[in-house]
Amino acid sequence: MSEYQLKEVSNPRLEKQFLDVVDLIYYNVPQWVRPLDVEINKVFDVNKNKRFLHGNAIRWILFDSQQHLCGRIAAFYDEFSSSSHQQPTGGVGFFECINNQEAANVLFDQAKKWLQLKGMQAMDGPVNFGNRDFFWGCLKEGFHRPLFNMPFNPGYYNELFTCYGFENYFNQYTYHVLISTESVSPIVHFKAERLKRDPKFTFSNYDKKSDHLIAAEFSEVFNKAWANFPGVRPISTGDATAIIHSLKPIIDPRLIILAHHQNQPIGFFIMIPDLNQIIGNFHGKMNWINRLRLLYGLKVQKKCSHVIGLIFGVIPEFQGKGIEAGLVKQFEENAIQKDFPYTDMEMNWIGDFNPTMMKLVEMIGGRIYKTHVTYRYLFDRTLPFERAAILDSNN
Repeated sequence: MSEYQLKEVSNPRLEKQFLDVVDLIYYNVPQWVRPLDVEINKVFDVNKNKRFLHGNAIRWILFDSQQHLCGRIAAFYDEFSSSSHQQPTGGVGFFECINNQEAANVLFDQAKKWLQLKGMQAMDGPVNFGNRDFFWGCLKEGFHRPLFNMPFNPGYYNELFTCYGFENYFNQYTYHVLISTESVSPIVHFKAERLKRDPKFTFSNYDKKSDHLIAAEFSEVFNKAWANFPGVRPISTGDATAIIHSLKPIIDPRLIILAHHQNQPIGFFIMIPDLNQIIGNFHGKMNWINRLRLLYGLKVQKKCSHVIGLIFGVIPEFQGKGIEAGLVKQFEENAIQKDFPYTDMEMNWIGDFNPTMMKLVEMIGGRIYKTHVTYRYLFDRTLPFERAAILDSNN
């Protein structure tokens, strides 16, 4: 009989314990930044996460025989994402665990059992019950300070996953880019200058006065650009408006670049300041005092010298035609202004199944800085495992 006991998160006390497990794991890790509790809680809020309209999620906490916290895990599925794979595939995430395979197996077994009851035949992890932008992947290389809402974990987590039977479905790379004109390939400049001479193409910064229009354009480009990515849900204009509204307090218009062809949206480059440079001593709490501290540090003290390259997209019919270079050039022109406070960028979430994007980031001076892994576990252990298919750059 296992010495470990699971408790389903079913009340505020257990919800707090679910959040506080991280203090057990990272109490002596200086570069770790605790994610904001509010960011994690809204993932599991049926009123805030639209994935609950077509799916479900559950959380457990792990205790030992002395009732000491030992770990946590969440399991979830949504009908759209699960059906876009070769087999119905759910997810596990927000995994934390002591360095003990038996403890990890108890967590994985419980998640597997629940997902099987929901009709799933595989599970990916550690992933998010939401978009891929946040809380996705197991850090394997590059144990530097984490980006805002991106995973950080001990290296032994990879062994806990693989020893259970998970396999590498794909790698996600985070590239570090020094914000400098000297780091950008001359080819990028050549392509951008060629487009600049064509009046049909325009590149501009985000205009806060045009939120609804930009939300509509963002959803249009996103849904076209990511149509071939398995597991990526289309977003509505309403969803895009909500995203912009949630980011508005931290938006810097110079960090959102839009591309148009004859006034029609064809691409965008979205960055945000890395708030982890400010919230490191918030201990996960976003009360009114910390909210003021955040805004003061961001707007007045300008403590954020790093930005996160969050989303970069061009619709298929304009991919490979220099639009990517035009977006980079517009950002470069912003960056050479004297009042531009940012020095470094981390281009986040570039899958190894997307060699075209990897090549582009390398052309602007990027180098791989962190590697996260998305693992997959097939419930039928007799089936052959296949890694994520390489995206066809011609599609």
